[in-house]
Amino acid sequence: MSDTQSIYPPATPDIARRRRELSSGLAEAFKNFSQAVFAAGALDAMTKQIIAVAVAHVTQCPFCIHSHTAGALRVGATESQIMEAIWVAAEMRAGGAYAHSALAIDMMAQHKHSDAD
Repeated sequence: MSDTQSIYPPATPDIARRRRELSSGLAEAFKNFSQAVFAAGALDAMTKQIIAVAVAHVTQCPFCIHSHTAGALRVGATESQIMEAIWVAAEMRAGGAYAHSALAIDMMAQHKHSDAD
């Protein structure tokens, strides 16, 4: 695979059409849901887009990263705000791994006790 190729197909009208054909109305419902979620409410549209950029990095969705970064910029977010949100996401993801180490520590302790039996 060359540097210019991607494992992800480009977002095209044909893919969008096929999604609609295969989902019997669910794609339209999702589009409406998405529009409602990202409309200004208790949080302004910029804050919502910045949150979406951070979450997209945690879920590692390249399509979401592109679209929500563009969306955040479009509604006035600065590059520094976007990057800071990405760092928050990185800390949260690392923190989750660290916190879940308690599961491994507990299992190691159980294993040690079962070996002693």
